[in-house]
This record gives sequence, C-alpha cells and structure tokens, in this order.
Amino acid sequence: MNKKKKKILKKSIFALVANAIILPTLLLLSVYFGGFGELQTKEGLKNIQSYVASEVLAEDGNVLGKYYWENRSKVAYDQIPPIVVQALIATEDARFYEHNGVDAIGLLRVFFKSLLMGDKSAGGGSTIGQQLSKNLFKRENHGLFSMPVNKIKEAIHAVRFNSVYTQEEVLGLYLNTVSVGEDTYGIKNATLRFFNKPLDSLKTEEAAVLIGMLKSPTAYNPRLHPERSTARRNLVLNNLIINNYISKEVGDSLKDTPLTLDYKNTGRYGDVAPYFLVQIEEQTNRLLKDIKKPNGESYDLYRDGLKISTAINYEMQLSAVAAVQKQMKALQRLFDRQWKEPSYWNYKNKIVNREVKKSSRYENLKAAKKKDAEIEKIFNTPQPMELFDWEESEATSLSPLDSIKYYLKILHSGFLAMEPTSGEIKAWVGGNDYRYFQYDHVTSKRQVGSTFKPIVYATAIEQGLDPCEYISNEREIYDEYEGWSPRNADNEYGGKYSVKGALANSVNVISVDVLFKAGIENVMQTAHNLGIHSDIPEVPSIALGVANISLLEMVNAYCAFANGGKNVSPVFITRIENSMGEVIYEPEATPPKKVISNQTAYTMTEMLRGVVNEGTANRLRTMYSLHGEIAGKTGTTQSHADGWFIGYTPGLVAGAWVGADNPAVHFKSIRHGQGAATALPIWAYFMQNCKTNKTCIPYINGRFNFGNDVTPLPECESFLENNLVDKVQNWFTRDSRLQKERREKRREERKKRRNRR
Repeated sequence: MNKKKKKILKKSIFALVANAIILPTLLLLSVYFGGFGELQTKEGLKNIQSYVASEVLAEDGNVLGKYYWENRSKVAYDQIPPIVVQALIATEDARFYEHNGVDAIGLLRVFFKSLLMGDKSAGGGSTIGQQLSKNLFKRENHGLFSMPVNKIKEAIHAVRFNSVYTQEEVLGLYLNTVSVGEDTYGIKNATLRFFNKPLDSLKTEEAAVLIGMLKSPTAYNPRLHPERSTARRNLVLNNLIINNYISKEVGDSLKDTPLTLDYKNTGRYGDVAPYFLVQIEEQTNRLLKDIKKPNGESYDLYRDGLKISTAINYEMQLSAVAAVQKQMKALQRLFDRQWKEPSYWNYKNKIVNREVKKSSRYENLKAAKKKDAEIEKIFNTPQPMELFDWEESEATSLSPLDSIKYYLKILHSGFLAMEPTSGEIKAWVGGNDYRYFQYDHVTSKRQVGSTFKPIVYATAIEQGLDPCEYISNEREIYDEYEGWSPRNADNEYGGKYSVKGALANSVNVISVDVLFKAGIENVMQTAHNLGIHSDIPEVPSIALGVANISLLEMVNAYCAFANGGKNVSPVFITRIENSMGEVIYEPEATPPKKVISNQTAYTMTEMLRGVVNEGTANRLRTMYSLHGEIAGKTGTTQSHADGWFIGYTPGLVAGAWVGADNPAVHFKSIRHGQGAATALPIWAYFMQNCKTNKTCIPYINGRFNFGNDVTPLPECESFLENNLVDKVQNWFTRDSRLQKERREKRREERKKRRNRR
C-alpha cells in the first residue's frame, strides 16, 4: 500500500472514530439540554406521583372496589416480601447495588454479546432505574432517533433517581408501577390477580412467576401460556440460585412444582358490590367538581388515590349476594322448565321479533342497507359467544336469534338494605352478574304491585280510618273510570274484612275502597313525602300498584314506617379522603322530615306485622323459620310479571324484586310468579345469613319502639262472613242505590279537582 492510500485510510478511520464519538456526544448533549423535549428535573422526580387507583371502602375498611385509568395500588417497600426484591434484582439488574443507575459493564456486555456475537439471551442492558423511567414516562416518537433518544432519556432519569431516592425507594417505586399486563400494575395487584392472595402471603415460586412476566407480560402470562410461563419462572429461580438468594436444593425443588394459579379477574368494579360502585362513581365525580386541591386543580377519581368511605356493611353485602344467588339459581331452573315447551315460544314469537328489531346488531345491519333475507340469515348463523349461566358461564357457539331467546328468559333480581334512622345503605345487589348485565334493578322502575298498598292505607289512617273498621269485600264497577272493575287475586268475594285484615291478605277491592276514602291526590302526596320521586298516575289503579317505581324509592319509603314517621334520604358516601389521608368531603347532616305521625307509623307497622304473621308473607315464619319482630308486604303485578317483597326489622329495611327484563315474559301461574314465591325468599335467605353474622345482628334483633305516646292497635277479626249475601251471587246485582251514591260522590270529587286546576 502506498503512502497516499495509507494516508486516506488513516483519515477514514479517524473520521469514523470521530463520528462514533462526536455524533453520540452531540445527541447526548442535545437530549440533556432539552433538544428532544424537557427531561424530569431532580426536584420533579422528588415529587413524582404515578397514577394511583381510588378505592371504595365498606364501613369496616374492607375494599369494595377501585376506579382507575391504570389498575395500580401503592405498597410500602417494607411490605414487599424480600424474595420479590431478590428475584427482581437477580433477573433484571444483578449489579443494582453496584452502579449509579446506569450499568456500564452491563452495557458493554450487551454490546459485545448481542451486537458482535449475536447472543439474544444477553438481555437489554436496562437497569431497574431505566425501566422505572420507562414505566413512569411513556416513550415518545422522534422518528429515526426514537430508540437512542428514549434510551438516553431513561439513562439520565435513572441517574437522577439514584441521586434523589435511596435504592430501596427506587425498588419500591419500580414494583409499584411495573405492568404485568391485563390492565394491572404493581406487584400488589398482580398478586391479587393471579394468586388471589395478599402480597405478604406470596410464595417463592409465585414471586418467580410474576417477576418472570416483566420481560413480556403477554408472552409469559401464566393463564394464557402456562408452559412458557413455567419455563420463565424456572429461569428466575435459577437466577436466585446463581445469586445465592436461595439454595440449589430449594430452587431445584421449586422448579419441579406445578404452576398453580388462583386467577381472579372480577372486572372493573369487582364482584362484591359492582352495581353499587357504579352509583358511587357517578356521585363522586359530581362531588369532585366542587372540590379543589390546594393548587386549585380538580381531583381526579381515576388517578389521585382517593379513599371513598361508604356505609355498606361488608358482611351484610356478602349475605345479600349469597341470598340472591341461592334463590335465583333455583328460580331460573324452574323457569327454564316452563320455557322449554316449543308451544310457549310460538306464543311469544312476537316478543322475540320485537327484541330482534331492538338489537344493535339489527340496527347496524339495517344501516348497512342489508336486505331482510340477509339479516335473517345472519341472525340464524351460529357465532362464538360467551353466555351467562348460574352454574358456569362458558364460551359456546350460538346464533344471534337463539342468543336473544336465551337472554329473554333470564330472570333478574334486585336487592337493597337501608338503615331506617339514618338512610345509610347497607347492602346493594343490582342484578345477577355485572359482567353480563349492567342494568341496575335497584334503580330501574317497574310496577310495584301490592307493595304500594301500605302507602294507601297509611294515608287513610292518617285521616282517621280505623284499622278495625269493616269494609265489604264485594266487586264493584266504576262507571266514572270507563267501567273499570278491580278483581281480587283469588277471585273470591263476599263478607267483610277489617282494614287490618284486608292489608294482611292483600284484598284488592278493599284497597281501592280505602284509596277513595283517603283521596287519590292525598295518596300521591303521601308517596312523594315518603321519598318516591317517580311519576304516579292519578288513577284508582295505583291502589293495586300500577305505578312504575324503583326498588330504591320503595325501600326508602318504608323507612318512615320503621322510623316513627320520619323520612330519611339514602346515604351513599360517608367520607372522601385524599391520598394524604385528609378529609376532603363529608356529607352535611340532614335532619329527618316528619311525613306521617308516630301513631300512623306504629299502626302501619302493626298491620304489616300481621302480613308476616298471618297474611301473604306468612311463609317467613312457617317455611323459613324467621322469628322476632318483622313487618313487611308482598307484591305481585299483573300476569305475575314482577315479584316484590319489602320487609323490615327494628333496625333494617330491605327489599327484593324479581322479574324478566321484558314484562311479557313471566311464569305461567301465580303460584310460581307471586312475590311471596320469587322475591320473598331472597329476603328470607338474607335474614337467615344475617342471624349468623355479628355485624348484622344489631340491625335485626330487638323490638319496635314507638314510645309510650301511641295507642295500641285493638284486636279485631280479620274477616267476617256475611250471611245475608250469598258469596256466589252475581256481582252485577249490587245494590243500585249504593252504587249511585258512590258514583255521585266521585263525580263531585272530580268536579272539585277540575275546578282547582
């Protein structure tokens, strides 16, 4: 080689080396001084806050659920098992205690092994500090420079982390922010998700599974890829052996241990009180609009780690969930047997067609200009789907049409328990399973049936009606209401019932008579005073419960009967704290409002005790062996589409509703469809569960106490046989004079109402 060529070669090598040094240096300086966006300062890193989920707490501190953008919970470093930290260091950063955030030796190893020798097992060279930076500050797109710029930023942040935090604090930050996939962040939540246990109970081999996932959460997910996860777990165990954290004997033994999960993914709102959590989410977001941080910013429910306390009794809530599941499983089996008959589906074919046309699938196909024949074919073509089932929900193949039929015959339920003196909500079950059914049947409105009758009777008693007054049990035609003629459920007429006996036996024709004695407008006003906000039609059939009202409103209304006539408002949230434990919200104490007299509340309670002791809810005593002070009322709507029971003890008012989403879908007979057979058992099972629970017992024991200023309810016969009137006589031959007098009286009432308007 001549001198000229040597000179050119030297210059080329020099230029190459210079560029290899100068260009990275320029890039480093450019990143350092903000050429590719601002870096986090040391001061900023001191105050760094990753997004933390807000928690909803029961009254005893148990966590009901969380709200989050990222499912993350903080845990102190000293609460993290040492084996977790050891597995992390051994696998992700073996020289963690020997460098200042960037491992130069590790980088050289990666350079030579990965780039020069092609060894893909050499790792990425990122330290725990660099990975922490990646977890906290999402990588940005800088085109061709994206990878080197982001790596340089992470390295700078890692060094700064080490200068403002101790090594233990860096480890804690990392383990609180790391992702294990499935929208789950942090070692605490990962432990709950995959092993359903608290962090301090995590075993060595389980810790190895979770740490092994950090390299690739999806690829090493133990639920999705158990074999791959097991191999990765064993690699982590091997790292623990190499770094002398565990002995070879222990490690080899654990490698032979089968991979065992207790996977629990309860959905965004958990499985204890998901419907209640939706209510709390809406209410909290409304409250936070008016609550500011010291810096003037609004609180963020999904990021600021708030603690939202409620009055939910955790054990009572579990009892409510168990009661609903027990009854609904049995009831659905019975319902399915009736709906298996092909003739029944033919009878309900119009319902199915309506449901098809209401579905989003049908609307989308119509919007896409699909012809009817094409739509019909699509609805009859099986597709993979997962169906709800009380025994075990599973994936299957079903046509959209059969899916609609399947869900049409699913019975639904709602259950609510409140403390009558405070309005505090103690248990809330809005449906069968929130993952499949988001519609909340505590707040949804359905016809309430005979559960409305106590409001009618209370209005009349407030105006002086004697509970022992006897009223004729004769069917009547109301010409002024287009010939409307209410019927008794058993179609039995004749004789007379006392007011008390008529309520105990839910006699319809007498309930209408009582309504007219009280006045329709007065009954409507009483209902609103008791806390019912739904529209109530001004028609006499409200005495039979034709109004659409929610379970929440009805339970709230019954609270006044147990609370000496005083109405309370439902209490959802008792306190909100920020992440520092500072109280940022407490509800103002609202004194209860007197809506009926103490005497009327006492009288209604005694009459509703009669419903339980000798009336339509008697099976609480005979079938479910519930003793003690209980008052309540069953309810069944037309065609037994809705079953209700609302009952109360001295310290708790609870109600249950059961029915299909479509009221046209119901049991064939009132024997199976009445509230005493559908909803009352939920209430009974709940009370049975409560009697074995220390936190429930104070609410359900004791005696009703209305003070000494009430007049005891006199004894009177429930029913008197009328020997002068043949029970089987044609009800059209009623005394014409009496009919005429009543009609004239009601015409005058309507005329007065029109004049007032």
